[in-house]
Amino acid sequence: MAEVIRMPLMSDTMTEGVISEWHKKVGDKVKAGDVLADVETDKATMELENYVDGTLLYIGVEKGKAAKVDGVLAVVGKEGEDYKALLGDAPAKAQDTSAKAPEAAPAAPAASAPAAAKVALPAGAKEIRMPLLSDTMTEGKIVSWNKKVGDAVKSDDVLADVETDKATMEVVGYEEGTLLYIGVEAGQAAKINEIIAIVGKPGTDVSAYIAAEKSGANAATTAPAAATTAAPQTAAPAAASQPATNGVAHANSDQRIKASPLAKKLAADKGIDISKVNGSGDNGRIIRKDVDSYVPAAAPAAASTAPAATAKAFVANGQEGHTDIAVTQMRKVIARRLGESKFSAPHFYLTIEVNMDNAMTSRVAINEVSPVKISFNDMIIKASAMALRIHPDVNSSWMGDFIRQNHHIHIGSALALPDGLIVPVIRFADQKSLSQIAADAKELYKKAKDKKIQPADFTGNTFSISNLGMMDIEEFTAIINPPDSAILAVGAIKEKVVKKGEGFAVTNVMKLTLSCDHRSVDGAVGASFLQTLKKFLENPVTMLV
Repeated sequence: MAEVIRMPLMSDTMTEGVISEWHKKVGDKVKAGDVLADVETDKATMELENYVDGTLLYIGVEKGKAAKVDGVLAVVGKEGEDYKALLGDAPAKAQDTSAKAPEAAPAAPAASAPAAAKVALPAGAKEIRMPLLSDTMTEGKIVSWNKKVGDAVKSDDVLADVETDKATMEVVGYEEGTLLYIGVEAGQAAKINEIIAIVGKPGTDVSAYIAAEKSGANAATTAPAAATTAAPQTAAPAAASQPATNGVAHANSDQRIKASPLAKKLAADKGIDISKVNGSGDNGRIIRKDVDSYVPAAAPAAASTAPAATAKAFVANGQEGHTDIAVTQMRKVIARRLGESKFSAPHFYLTIEVNMDNAMTSRVAINEVSPVKISFNDMIIKASAMALRIHPDVNSSWMGDFIRQNHHIHIGSALALPDGLIVPVIRFADQKSLSQIAADAKELYKKAKDKKIQPADFTGNTFSISNLGMMDIEEFTAIINPPDSAILAVGAIKEKVVKKGEGFAVTNVMKLTLSCDHRSVDGAVGASFLQTLKKFLENPVTMLV
């Protein structure tokens, strides 16, 4: 019996996969274990393996197109076997519709039939759609096009640079031919799976297809005709009545002084008596430039009964104003993700003070032999990873109906960029040496600053660290980075006078604040984790044995 091959769940955040390449075609003999296709997920490009022997009877998703998780990708069975019943009830529905069409025809106007017709993409032409370049991406902004309409393109050519919520990445078309159409101009954004270009044979006319896509005809959505005629009838009276209302308001706004509302506001802001301003507008009406150019007249010299001197009227330098800054893709997702975290996860905070005297001495000794310079942040990453191994409850994620306790330890280290915050991930941090952690961190930070970081570099974290110590911040609280259950906020190392023996001494201390999701981490669990972390940092040699 034929078997349906469905889109598997290849990562914990995957919702769909894009077929980047088919390795088999309809009619090919396939065996269990054969690679049928390459699938691009939100994490990486992975191989789709076949699990049944037979003949490839059907391919349901073309190369370059996306399929939802559990969507039908292919059917494998005996050669010539009837598999259509396995594809669901879509064919049956289509047959029912065509059967009922003659009965419904008399009730529907004849003119509505063409509106339902879809325009097909010309043979040989292929759509290039906005790919899913990160697990949190909802749209991408075209930074620049590397090809123009009419250019010949190859399957591995980079068509455009796209700014996502994480970084600027390259979009490869995976199609060969001539660039026939560009749907999104440089500087504009496109939603995930929206058509951004079309590639095909030279001279292919795709204008009808593009027009149908833009008009919504290909989506088979038809608005009632009455909706288009009702709006003008309602809008006309409103438009006609507006000028009359405004005219009355301006005419009766002030019977004694004729001045525009803006002139009155400016005069009030500048402390000017508007009755003393000469108007240059129609019929002596005071307008903005009259207020801006007004100079108070000198007071009469012989005013023996003049009132007592008052403070000089304030005259503002410049005008009120503001600057609107466009929100980047990265900033949009930061706002959405951290907003969801802050208002859905019940945060609580634990702060502990760590003596860093031994850590400072050890760091100097370690850097004398280490091939890579070790930072205090590298030491904190290592100590946190080892503490998580002892306290696995903190290395977890709230999944709604269950708590996922991770067996691996991937530490996200927050990095501030001009466009926002990104969290590169040091994987298996508990198993790496300090020099290995330092090397990984240095490479990831450079890639992030150069906008060369890839999704695999900033996803998969199980715990995160945010360090503002280098900016002289002594203590702060951080918002949990989903899907983690906790994040560690690291403050600056400060000198502190303490009692020592019969006298006093100066010691170096650092404050650590753990933000916890109370749904998965209890207060005692978080406190125990901090105590273990404190021991590792106060005696760094314990991290090396």
